[in-house]
Amino acid sequence: MFKLKNTSKLADEEILHLYKISGITEYFGNLYNRYIPLLYGVCLKYLQNADKARDAVRQLFEDLLFEISHYEIDNFRMWIYGVMKNYCIQLLQEEGREWIENPNQNMNIEDERILYLLNNYDENEGEQKEALRLCLKKLPVQQRIAIIRFFEEEMSYADIVNSTRYNLEQVKSYIREGKYNLKIGMNKE
Repeated sequence: MFKLKNTSKLADEEILHLYKISGITEYFGNLYNRYIPLLYGVCLKYLQNADKARDAVRQLFEDLLFEISHYEIDNFRMWIYGVMKNYCIQLLQEEGREWIENPNQNMNIEDERILYLLNNYDENEGEQKEALRLCLKKLPVQQRIAIIRFFEEEMSYADIVNSTRYNLEQVKSYIREGKYNLKIGMNKE
């Protein structure tokens, strides 16, 4: 019998290893929870529907819970991103819809690093945390508010619309532009 370890300071691959050797669902749940905002964003991009995106994130967790032990994974973040993207494309194909990749919409590793830092702001240490804090301060007010509410406070687009005077298109635009500006700022820092 394994005693459940605190996973908050463990690397993804360490948590995955603990899950594989123990079979304790909470380990995989803790790991998956780290990436729910990223996965939800991927689903929104592809499925264009908040309810379907939430369902896809939940369903993928259930599907992977028993299958993940069969995979050799070197970088969980990149792996789960690719799995979610393929899962969404598969859902679109099942609906008879096709996804045409727009090269300007591809999320690259830098975008993912920014998203990871935003989603784990309290856990990040040192230079990257300080650089992110400085870059957030330099963002235009609307972008900073939208980014903080979306990533740190985990508010939905609708919640941000209701708590600000921004409309839905503005919220989406401020988040997109804010991520872009953070990426540029983080590369300069």
